[in-house]
Amino acid sequence: MKNIHHILKEFWGFGEFRPLQEDIINSVLNQNDTLALLPTGGGKSLCFQVPAMALDGVCIVISPLIALMTDQVENLKAKGIEAAAIFSGMAHSEIDTTLDNAVKGKYKFLYVAPERILTEMFKVRVQKMKVCFVAVDEAHCISQWGYDFRPSYLRIAELKKLLPNKTFLALTATATPKVVLDIQEKLEFKQPNVFSKSFERNNIAYIVQFEENKLDRTLKIIRNIGGTGIVYVRNRKRTQEIASYLKQQKISSDFYHAGLAPNERNWKQQAWKTNRCQVMVCTNAFGMGIDKPDVRFVVHLDVPDSLEAYFQEAGRAGRDEKKAYATILFETKDIEEAQNNLEQSFPIIDDIKRVYKSIGNYYQLAVGSGEGVSFDFDLNSFSSTFKLNPVLVHHSLRFLEKENYLSVSDNGYIPSRFKIAVSQMDLYSFQVKHVMLDNFIKLLLRSYSGAFDGFVNIYETEIAKRAGLPRDEVIKLLQRLHSFQIIEYVAAKTLPQLTFTKERQDEKSIYFSEQNYAFLKLASLEKLNAMLHYLQESNICRSKQLLAYFGDAQKNDCGQCDVCIEKKKALKIEAKTHDLIELIKLKLAESSKNLETLLQETKHTNKTEFISVLQYMLDNELISEIESDLYSIN
Repeated sequence: MKNIHHILKEFWGFGEFRPLQEDIINSVLNQNDTLALLPTGGGKSLCFQVPAMALDGVCIVISPLIALMTDQVENLKAKGIEAAAIFSGMAHSEIDTTLDNAVKGKYKFLYVAPERILTEMFKVRVQKMKVCFVAVDEAHCISQWGYDFRPSYLRIAELKKLLPNKTFLALTATATPKVVLDIQEKLEFKQPNVFSKSFERNNIAYIVQFEENKLDRTLKIIRNIGGTGIVYVRNRKRTQEIASYLKQQKISSDFYHAGLAPNERNWKQQAWKTNRCQVMVCTNAFGMGIDKPDVRFVVHLDVPDSLEAYFQEAGRAGRDEKKAYATILFETKDIEEAQNNLEQSFPIIDDIKRVYKSIGNYYQLAVGSGEGVSFDFDLNSFSSTFKLNPVLVHHSLRFLEKENYLSVSDNGYIPSRFKIAVSQMDLYSFQVKHVMLDNFIKLLLRSYSGAFDGFVNIYETEIAKRAGLPRDEVIKLLQRLHSFQIIEYVAAKTLPQLTFTKERQDEKSIYFSEQNYAFLKLASLEKLNAMLHYLQESNICRSKQLLAYFGDAQKNDCGQCDVCIEKKKALKIEAKTHDLIELIKLKLAESSKNLETLLQETKHTNKTEFISVLQYMLDNELISEIESDLYSIN
């Protein structure tokens, strides 16, 4: 077995592990099923990447987010580590080739979307692979008590039967005590085994402010704190409006949401990460996988759905461990709006069925067919075609996923891919016969290694520059080689992928458990109520409230949240008031005095404050008013 410290230094350039990372890694190396609870930015990926590099065989990583999978695959490849991913939207032949290569031992990491582990193709091949262990990322998705429950995660335990005696490592940044127990139960841990780093982020000041003029307050926060930051809102339109307002106020800002074109999203993200843009105004589509250490503030202008979601988004601030601020600005109507959003997120069952039927018609899919088939899915186009409310469609899709009728991937850009579909000898013969394509084929081979073994990413614009051809012409040449069956070419995906996880059902066969529906609604209501309680509880330290929710006890107040700051102010006022009371008693012990004399002798300059203290002393019978405006000590 390779030394984990050498691996850390060689591939990641770090001299030492962060707290708990080494303990988690050693637990995996000792073949113990392990649950790792590390806060956002706590280095979860290294907890499975390092031990996998120390062991023989492929590490299977189950992750629900295509964007994160593709990012990690590219990052590993950049370090010279072979990795691949299988997710919705890939061609059957592409999945087939990737699984074949995994069986042959060509990858150290195989990332798999949870719905893909249910397919017969995967189940057959995984038993032929030399697997070192299985990592389950975003493990809270396996629990119905988790804030992002996904039914496909419930089937992960079936891998234990296919891979007997293999270790499972579950990782998450947000889990309540109930979810922690549920994860271990669902993954059939042989014995409880949890490594939990404290959720405390003592460099972040958590602030909650009741504020009607949110834009003005946001502007003050940005100017007072400085540095880069994130402003979260729910509505796509508002991202643009608020970014425009900030620009008018001479703040470098931009907006971001899932409806933007992939190249635009990438450009905006890079501009912000490299500090060319100070503030990103965005929906919650922004942030996953972004590890920018010097974020100084995160502001929420709308109420998050849960403390889990809030903690994850707020946790994007201050990863460099320097002082940062996480602020929620809310007003009375926001609470009502949050409650209405919850109601909207639970459409009536007849509406969910209508959406499902419309999806089948949209893709002209016959009842009894379509299992495992993926389609590009444009929410707005679909909603417009069938005159459906996009919000209704969005929430109906969530329930169709929960009942395992279909799945919808995150809206991430997936680059084009290709592989050489013939042997080197057959390719040479083809080049001899098709001289006009010879130079283009040679350019592909020079530009992209590994295309004989499996699919590799290809960037048409890059090839166009090297070939001195228009991009459209490059695409035509790739399509032509595909038609000759010399290469397999899969064009880039820019839309979410909708996959039928089971064959299309007729309307009468669609079943929704009313009990499950009621359970999910109750769980969501509990989460929202916890969020609203956090907003309205002004007596308990914010950090204490958050940590208590995640089962992490904190003895001392943080001293820097809005609650703690107000307590400090109150103590100062109390001490100052006590001193003034003693001074008034001292002066009245000499003789009875009126208000003006007392003000003059005590040298107190705030008359309003002084009168309120006098009234307090009268109410508590410390002094008496013997006649109008003449006071004496009791």
